[in-house]
This record gives sequence, structure tokens and C-alpha cells, in this order.
Amino acid sequence: MKAYAFAVIIIFTAFSCDSDSKKHTIPDKAENNDEMEQGQEKLRYLALGDSYTIGESVDPSMRYPVQIADSLEKRGYLVDDPRIIAVTGWTTSDLKAGINAASPQGTYDLVSLLIGVNNQYRGMDINIYKKEFGELIDQSILFAGYDTGRVIVLSIPDWGVTPFASGRDREKIAREIDQYNAVNKEITLSKGIVWIDVTGISRLAVTDLTLIAGDGLHPSGKMYTEWVRLAVPEIVKMLKKD
Repeated sequence: MKAYAFAVIIIFTAFSCDSDSKKHTIPDKAENNDEMEQGQEKLRYLALGDSYTIGESVDPSMRYPVQIADSLEKRGYLVDDPRIIAVTGWTTSDLKAGINAASPQGTYDLVSLLIGVNNQYRGMDINIYKKEFGELIDQSILFAGYDTGRVIVLSIPDWGVTPFASGRDREKIAREIDQYNAVNKEITLSKGIVWIDVTGISRLAVTDLTLIAGDGLHPSGKMYTEWVRLAVPEIVKMLKKD
């Protein structure tokens, strides 16, 4: 079918444009870094996800995990370079496999998770997402030393408002994104984990194209900055509990 062929082409060109996953994974410098400054160990941060986490089409310094680390540094925290396990185009299944391949070691002081847009984009069964997202949440808790107070989940942005979605059923995309977010929010809150709603910010791009990267699909650094403004106060609360 022509429609099916077109969808396949779009998947590989838009969400999986780079087949070299090594380009998209930041080395785990923290694993061998015993450096201490002013008597304080550096916080270890693990960010799990897809193109939104790796910051497709933006400068590495504008990736939201990097911005989170920078923002915490400005507040007096010492933070090691974030460990990012994320590749453009990844579904929940891909992320699970990617985590197993990367095999992050040790306990992290902060773990963030944002995943699901490619499940929705590919029209996958939402029950698969529900199962695998739950498994990824459990892995995130494990990486945080079984401390749910060190894990955050970000909601899935709405790519239907982007120029890339022109000519598509934007209302259908929005409904499905909301359905996926309802699933990940329910699972997240049931575990006592902080859930950050960035979907509303993503939808502002319908009238503000500065929130969209040059590829017409992914968030710009400016949008990621807005996400960080929501996330960091919650993260600081979590860190202060110690």
C-alpha cells in the first residue's frame, strides 16, 4: 500500500535518521570518576529516552539533560556529565535493548525517563507500551538505588503541532498522545514518582515556531529550556530530602 510505504519512509527519515547509535550515546564518564570538589561527590544523572532526550537537531549543550545538569550546577550542586542512553527513533522495546547493551553501572542520584512517541507514531498497540513502560520505570527505580524519590518522568510532547505534521490528522495525533500520556502518568504516579507535564509546552509551538528545531519536527533548545524550568524545581526538592 502506498500509504504504508510512505509511513515507513517517514519513520526512518524523521525519527531514525542516524543509524549510528554510538553518535547518540554519551560515554559514562561517571563510572570511573572519583573526583570530589569541596568535599562533595558529584551527582550522577542517567537520562533514558529517544530523540527528545538526545536532543535531535540541537546543539549538545541544549539537550534537556545537559541543561538540567547546568541548572543544578548554578544552584550549587556538583553534577557529573549526564549519562544519556537514547537514540532517535527508539520505541520502548528499543530503549530496553539499548539499556541492556549499555549496562549502566552503579547507583544514580537522578534518573529521568521520556519514551513513547515512536510507539504512537508507528501505531503500535498501546498495551505493549503500558507493559514495557512499566518495566522501564522499574529499571529506572533500580538505577536510582530503589529510591523512587530520585526518578522523574517527562510526558510525551505533541509532535502533531509541528510543521512536519502538516497535512496529517493533528487532532488524532493529539488524542493518541494524550492516551499514551494517560498511561505513563498513571504508572508513574502509582510508583510515587514525579511526573513532569511538558506536553502543554510542546503545544505552544502551534503559534511559536521558535520552539521547533530546524528540522521542523523536534523541539528547539528554547523549548528544552522551558522543560527544564518545570523539572529543576522538582528535582531540587527531591535532592533536598537528603
